[in-house]
Amino acid sequence: MLKELEKLGPKKGVITQSVKDVVQSLVDDDLVLKDKIGTSVYFWSLPSCAGNQLRNVYRKLESDLQSSKKRHTELVEQCNALKKGREESDEREEALEELKAVELKHIELKDEMGQYADNDPAAFEAMKNAIEVAHAAANRWTDNIFTLQQWCSNNFPQAKEELEQMYKDVGIPEDFDYLELSPVPLSSVGDQTVEGCP
Repeated sequence: MLKELEKLGPKKGVITQSVKDVVQSLVDDDLVLKDKIGTSVYFWSLPSCAGNQLRNVYRKLESDLQSSKKRHTELVEQCNALKKGREESDEREEALEELKAVELKHIELKDEMGQYADNDPAAFEAMKNAIEVAHAAANRWTDNIFTLQQWCSNNFPQAKEELEQMYKDVGIPEDFDYLELSPVPLSSVGDQTVEGCP
């Protein structure tokens, strides 16, 4: 029982507080068996149990080794199969050089396309939509400011000069007004793209 093991622990160099943890680790490793009989929990270990455990581990390792050897043989066969038709030759060297040249050309064209990203109609359209959204938001806030100014004028008519000075102090100029949005034709982007192409 655990209490008896805790009493025997110090005699074997194991402090009483660690006996429970040590016994549990042995149980987890299947080196010690335990069973509950009535209200008590009993622990035991037989030499044959340890031998069986070692034999089970050995059999598992042996099975894993055989599986690894089989997998290794399969991979070697696949490797040899892939090598067929790829033997070194002048024709293969020329094909590899051509492939390398095509890859370099692809990189050059990709970089060149990046230079025309600013003239991309899709990017321009997205920018145009974003400008329209920003323009609407700016005019919406302008309308809010005008509404607030009107409210102040209606409720504090005697403080007209003070209000005008306050507007200047917070950065609202006398010519403050709604923004006008000038349309930008999409065709201009196409013209720039054509002019930039050789």
